[in-house]
Amino acid sequence: MANSQRRPAALDPVYYPVVALALILVACVDFCDAVTVVDVYRLVQYDLSGVPFGSRLATLNHHAGSSFFASSSTVDLSRTVLMLPVRELDLDLIKEYIGQGKLLGGLLLLLPPQFSPEKVETAVGGDEDFDLLRNKVSELERLLIHANIPYPVYFAFEDDNINAVLAEVKRNDASGQPATATTGGYKLVVAASDPKKIASPTITNIQGWLPGLKSDGDSSQLPTIAIVASYDTFGAAPALSVGSDSNGSGVVALLEIARLFSVLYSNPKTRGRYNLLFGLTSGGPYNFNGTQKWLRSFDQRLRESIDYAICLNSLGSFGNELHLHVSKPPENTYIQQIFQGFSSVAEESGLQVGLKHKKINISSPRVAWEHEQFSRLRVTAATISELSTAPELLEGTGSLSDNRRSVSEASIIRSVKLVAESVARHIYSQEGKGTNIFADNGSLAVNPSYVRSWLDLLSTTSRVAPFLSKSDPLIMALQKELADHTAEVNVQHETLDETFTFYDSISGKLHVYQVASVTFDLLLLLVLGSYLITLFSFLVITTRGLDDLISLFRRPPSRKVKAV
Repeated sequence: MANSQRRPAALDPVYYPVVALALILVACVDFCDAVTVVDVYRLVQYDLSGVPFGSRLATLNHHAGSSFFASSSTVDLSRTVLMLPVRELDLDLIKEYIGQGKLLGGLLLLLPPQFSPEKVETAVGGDEDFDLLRNKVSELERLLIHANIPYPVYFAFEDDNINAVLAEVKRNDASGQPATATTGGYKLVVAASDPKKIASPTITNIQGWLPGLKSDGDSSQLPTIAIVASYDTFGAAPALSVGSDSNGSGVVALLEIARLFSVLYSNPKTRGRYNLLFGLTSGGPYNFNGTQKWLRSFDQRLRESIDYAICLNSLGSFGNELHLHVSKPPENTYIQQIFQGFSSVAEESGLQVGLKHKKINISSPRVAWEHEQFSRLRVTAATISELSTAPELLEGTGSLSDNRRSVSEASIIRSVKLVAESVARHIYSQEGKGTNIFADNGSLAVNPSYVRSWLDLLSTTSRVAPFLSKSDPLIMALQKELADHTAEVNVQHETLDETFTFYDSISGKLHVYQVASVTFDLLLLLVLGSYLITLFSFLVITTRGLDDLISLFRRPPSRKVKAV
C-alpha cells in the first residue's frame, strides 16, 4: 500500500541557476536604492486672467547636470535636470535661457540653509554677504514668478548629501562626460501627479471687536478705530512663503496691540469712548481682495462709524524710518490729525515718520496698499509701513528671503508702541501732551516674549491663501488668539477673485539615484550570462553526464508525417 504522505521533493539541481539569478537580481535592487532623498518645493504655478505663469509641470525623471553649457549651442538639455546653487547662479544666463524659451528636463535650485524657514534664528543685521544674497534671491524670484516655464522647477536646501551629489555631477561635467543614458551618473526623480486647478480657493477674514464705554442713556453710535493687517503671503515657492516681515510683522503687531487694549478696556474706568475693530484679512497679495469683501460685508452704520483705520504692513526692518501712506490729500484735516499724532509719538521713540500720498486710480483694479480699499468706500485710512513705495503685484509678500533672519524684534516692538500710543492718545484726547500710556516698566508694557513667540510661529508657517483650508491650524490659532483679547470674534469665508487661478502640487520628495552606464550594464549582462551558462553546464554534467549536455544542443531527428 502506497504511503499517503508525500515526502517533500528536493529541488532539482537544474534549477540552481534560476535561484542564483534571483539572488543576484535582489542584490541589484538593493544596489539601486536612492543615494539620498531630499525635500523639494515646486515653483508656484498660477494663471493671471487666464495667462499661465510659473512652472507648468511637476514630475521629474532625468539625469542630473550642473551647467547650461553656454559655450556649446549643440548640447541638448531637454532630458537633463540642472542642479544650480543660487549663490553661484548667473542671473543673466538663466534670464537669457528662460527668455529664449529653451527646453530643460527640469531645474533644481539649491538655496543656502539660512533661507530655510525651519532655521528660526534671531536677526543680526549688517551682514553684507547675506544682504547681497537676499537681493540675488529676490531678483531670481521676480524672474521666475513672471515667466511661463514649460518644465518642472524645484527649490531645495543645501546639505551634506545634496552637496556631495552636486560635486560628483560637477566633476563629470568638467570631464566632458555629462550624465546620459550611455554614460551613467545621477538620476533625479520626483514622482508627482499632474498639477490640478484649485477649485474655488477660500480666503478667510478674522474680525475681533472691543466695544467702547457708553454714557448712561447714550444711545448714539460710538466712533470706531480699525486696526488691520493682512496675514497671508505669496512667493515663488508657496510651501516656503512664510513672510516674516511681509506681513508676519504686521500680524504680530496687531495681536500685541489687541492684547494691550484688552487690558486697558477690561476696566470700565479706563475703557475709552471708542470701539476698536481688529481685522486679520486674507487675499493681501491679490489686490487685498479679502479686505474688499470684508468691508463690503459691513452694514452702512458700522462703516460710517469708523473714525479712521490704520493698516499695518512690514514693520520689522532694522531702520528707524516708517512711512504713513494715505490716499486723501495731505492737507485733509483727518489726515493731518493722524499724521501729527504719529509724528509726536515717533519723536519721543527715536523714530521718523514720513507722509506719503498716492492718489487712487478708481478705474484700475490694482490696489497698492490695504488702506486703499477703505478709501474706495470713502473711509479715512492709512497704512504704516517701512516701505516707501508699494511692491508690484505678486511681489514682496512672502519671498524666499523674507524669513526670521531678516526681521528685528526690536523694530516690531517700537512699531507696536508707536501705533498703540498714537491710537490711545487719540481715544483719550491726550494728543501732544507727552503722555506715555504704554511705558516700558508699566502694567501696559509691550511683552517681548509674546512678540517673539508669535513671530517665531509665523516665520515657520507658510500662509499662501489658496492652500489654507477653512480649518487650517493657523487660522484656528489666529481666531483663538483674537477671541482671548476681544469681546466678539467673527470669521468670514470668501472665494478668491477669479482673476487668480492656482494649481496644487507645491512640494515633494526628490530621490537621487546613482545609475550605471550602458557599457557597465552590457558588461554585467555578459558576466551574468557567462556565469549562468557555465553553471548550468557544470550541473548537467555532474548530475546527468556529458552525453545529456551534448544532446541538449543536438538537432532533434525530423519526424516525417506518414501519408494516409
